Amino acid sequence: MSAVIKLKTLEGHLGTLSGFSEPKLQLEQYETPAHIAAVALYTIQTQFGALENKLVLDAGCGTGMLSLGASLLGAGTVVALDIDELALEVLQENLEDTGVTNIDAVQCDFLSSNICRWNNYFDTVLMNPPFGTKNNAGIDMKFLKIGLDLTSDSVYSLHKSSTRSHIQKKIKEWGVKGSVIAELRYNLPATYKFHRQQTRDIDVDLWRINHPSIE
Repeated sequence: MSAVIKLKTLEGHLGTLSGFSEPKLQLEQYETPAHIAAVALYTIQTQFGALENKLVLDAGCGTGMLSLGASLLGAGTVVALDIDELALEVLQENLEDTGVTNIDAVQCDFLSSNICRWNNYFDTVLMNPPFGTKNNAGIDMKFLKIGLDLTSDSVYSLHKSSTRSHIQKKIKEWGVKGSVIAELRYNLPATYKFHRQQTRDIDVDLWRINHPSIE
């Protein structure tokens, strides 16, 4: 399947976006690097045609890296959800800077129960969920489970490669299908005071998880 713009062009656009002004540790706010976002989204579109003309949800969108990338790859409409008002203000600035008009930003808690009115509503759900540190253990799986409820097709989600066997176990438990469609390296810059290294490489899997009825 084709993509409306080239990978390099997509990465170039994403590289100009503004990131978190004040990243919040309790929300595990890290910016998705432009290279990772571009490769992930390009893979999702060229392998599965899951972005162009589709209704897309970006769950925990932060400053909009995945939302804007999906829009640049031809998404019909993108709904970008985040709990953090400051992150959505930066997303708004990014929208104005890029001239993108098909993204609806919504402030809400993705893990709250009132989200269920959107069950099976979206063609494609994108997420780079919190990895789940000590204080947030299991939050990545909660994001994934709700994402599956909201899509009529597939969830595409980024997770640390070290959690691969845990995710495989959960997929089996939930009775759904899933596979790693790309292995990426996340170059995480020092974001918080406790980070001793300037940057740290983390191996990351891009998962496609879908209902059994979907090929």
